[in-house]
Amino acid sequence: MRKKRVYKKYLTPDPVYNRVDVARFTNYIMHDGKKTVAERVIKKTFEEIQKKTEQDPLSIFSKAIENVSPLVELVSRRVGGANYQIPTDVSPDRKFILALRWIIKAARSRKGTTISHRLAEEMISASNNEGTAIKKRTDTHKMAEANRAFAHFARFSKKKKS
Repeated sequence: MRKKRVYKKYLTPDPVYNRVDVARFTNYIMHDGKKTVAERVIKKTFEEIQKKTEQDPLSIFSKAIENVSPLVELVSRRVGGANYQIPTDVSPDRKFILALRWIIKAARSRKGTTISHRLAEEMISASNNEGTAIKKRTDTHKMAEANRAFAHFARFSKKKKS
């Protein structure tokens, strides 16, 4: 049975920073529909980034997302009774989603202070190409490189139209 078609959702920009990517980031941080709490966390995170780096927090945010975004990922594929991990290119939308997910997970795994402080530290370190989220990206790239021998199976994923 085929899956239902997933329609693209268009978000309105964040009211404070007037950017769609910040609105998406807010939605990813949000728990139990408490958007105002998530917006407060984002605001404090950006204030902390501003205080620590004395640079524009939005540019640090963009740089962090750009650095954490993976180029390739592994997709499981069953071929002839065996499962293979096939490296495939990542679409721009999925790159953004994975980058946000990895940054938030890395920040939540850090010990200590508030979530806004941990997020700020993770974003600053990601913008400098270090930190847990960057390690996750490099691990993904290494796994894709190790499984490059199975890349030829990717051709069979789409049926040829005749």
